[in-house]
Amino acid sequence: MINLFEVAETNKMIEEENLDVRTITLGISLLDCICDDVRRLNEKIYGKIYEAAKDLVKTGDEIAREFGIPIVNKRISVTPAALIGAAACRTEEDFVSVAVTLDRVAKDVGVNFIGGYSALVSKGMSAADELLIRSIPLALSGTERVCSSVNLGSTRTGINMDAVKLMGGIIKETAERTREQDSLGCAKLVVFCNAPDDNPFMAGAFHGVTESDRVINVGVSGPGVVKTALEQVRGENFEVLCETIKKTAFKVTRVGQLVAKEASRLLGVPFGIVDLSLAPTPAVGDSVADILCEIGLERAGAPGTTAALALLNDQVKKGGVMASSYVGGLSGAFIPVSEDQGMIDAVKAGALTLEKLEAMTSVCSVGLDMIAVPGDTTASTLSGIIADEMAIGMVNQKTTAVRLIPVAGKGVGETVEFGGLLGYAPIMPVNRFSCDAFIDRGGRIPAPIHSFKN
Repeated sequence: MINLFEVAETNKMIEEENLDVRTITLGISLLDCICDDVRRLNEKIYGKIYEAAKDLVKTGDEIAREFGIPIVNKRISVTPAALIGAAACRTEEDFVSVAVTLDRVAKDVGVNFIGGYSALVSKGMSAADELLIRSIPLALSGTERVCSSVNLGSTRTGINMDAVKLMGGIIKETAERTREQDSLGCAKLVVFCNAPDDNPFMAGAFHGVTESDRVINVGVSGPGVVKTALEQVRGENFEVLCETIKKTAFKVTRVGQLVAKEASRLLGVPFGIVDLSLAPTPAVGDSVADILCEIGLERAGAPGTTAALALLNDQVKKGGVMASSYVGGLSGAFIPVSEDQGMIDAVKAGALTLEKLEAMTSVCSVGLDMIAVPGDTTASTLSGIIADEMAIGMVNQKTTAVRLIPVAGKGVGETVEFGGLLGYAPIMPVNRFSCDAFIDRGGRIPAPIHSFKN
């Protein structure tokens, strides 16, 4: 039972500490849309999504009004398009038509984003996989709400270096095609190692083939709530610190569980998971970097940052799993640069570099996220950064991701403005030494020895 004190406490979190339900994401299987005619495929995709999602936004708004909990985004994830389009799509333009259909139906049902323009190529690429990947720059430059992801590696299979090399060029082309929007297309494109099937957060959401026909996944976020709680225990030892984070994560997850269950009931769709990820926004006071400072760092990036982030991530998960039997997705702490004012300030102060961010990704929720780099960064350098991040995920048996934005026409010292939840970012320098010969080898980096478990 929830008592009056807990009701008042939750209201304070919402009104003063930026607690919100970041997203309700409706996952929709498109496997029954597969056919060998592109026109018919697009008709079936539109019809299936529209019928499943036509009440999603209205339902989210009703829940927000009923419980007084802000629900910031309503989103859709679908089965990876490379699988759905394999039988019908014989050219890049065929796949782009699928992206246009996804964009149109997303607009018509009123959701913020639709994810699943995706390919899973951790061990190899089919002809359809490669066609979809090569179509990504055109698809993202010609749509508004479509998000794309490519899984390039896993602990079980290793890293597909042919795909890693290809993606460096794809990111560069996407940046150039959206040059007039400060390369915004790259903000809707992410590459993964060990991508989860039930992630509600964009740009990496897709509906896994092991999921049911439809499912509701909810992503909750509360960096401001955690920071405020830690302000009450300044100077206390690590035991007190950890207990405070766990208790706060428990309360935040219960809010997500409540919303998820109600959305499931109203939509008649099974409840999937609650993703408790401390996903920051550009709003002051809603920052993971500020939590790290509250733990005891002068700036994010100072010595001790990786240890503090590891502690935070672990305690968030421990608190979350006590609050819901179905915690999933990514769950932990995100460290995107452009979406976190504290991270932006740390970069500007010289405390946080790309290399330090890479070290932090070994213990954070995802990886190198929303990082703007100079537009003249080479494709092979982008591929090298991706390969490093994939290796961290593969060896550590965790999800890692890269969302780099080589901003066309801009360089170090300049700032790029994306707007909304995507925020703004200072352009960070990258290592200028070449990795061309490494990337050009081709083939696959084998899975680590500990992957052979049955």
